[in-house]
Amino acid sequence: MSEADVLTVQIDSGESSLGWATLGNRRWRCTVGAGGVREDKVEGDAATPAGKFPLRHLYFRNDRLVLPKVRLPARPIDEHDGWCDDPRSTSYNRLVRIPNEWSHEKMWRDDELYDLVVVVGYNDDPPEGEWGSAIFLHLARKDYAPTRGCVAFARDDLLELVTLIGPETRLQVLSRPADEQAGSRDDDELRQQFEDFDERVW
Repeated sequence: MSEADVLTVQIDSGESSLGWATLGNRRWRCTVGAGGVREDKVEGDAATPAGKFPLRHLYFRNDRLVLPKVRLPARPIDEHDGWCDDPRSTSYNRLVRIPNEWSHEKMWRDDELYDLVVVVGYNDDPPEGEWGSAIFLHLARKDYAPTRGCVAFARDDLLELVTLIGPETRLQVLSRPADEQAGSRDDDELRQQFEDFDERVW
């Protein structure tokens, strides 16, 4: 798998939900969950799961936007679409028809966050326990406020991004923030300089 097939998301620091998403030589600003990025995500923690995941489907509001040409399976959202977030249900972490008896998110929203949604293949093959549900790429609020666990983008950026991804694309969410990674690189370079130091120059 080449870099062009991996959408990599990395937050700027452990104190912020803001980060960058990179695909090949393209880069977009994004925001992640209020609970940060976690390798041990559970339902309701508002964290974005770390790891590498497939991208499954695309849903969109055809009353609000014109979908460009895409390669992922796509269909319009309607008023009776929901996403089950109730671990007790056999439909946990699945698209469902609403109303129903289980806890769920409404996909048809008054705000624009779900005008364009890419479903991330997290905890869905099959869904297990309470490891979390409804992890999407979707539209960000104007101020890039943290999400409840999804990765969110500006409208124009996500509209561009969906034309570049396909069934072969993987989402890779890095658990280590960029500032920690940079600090680690600096330490490694300094250590290497000491290892390469030749006392004979003195």
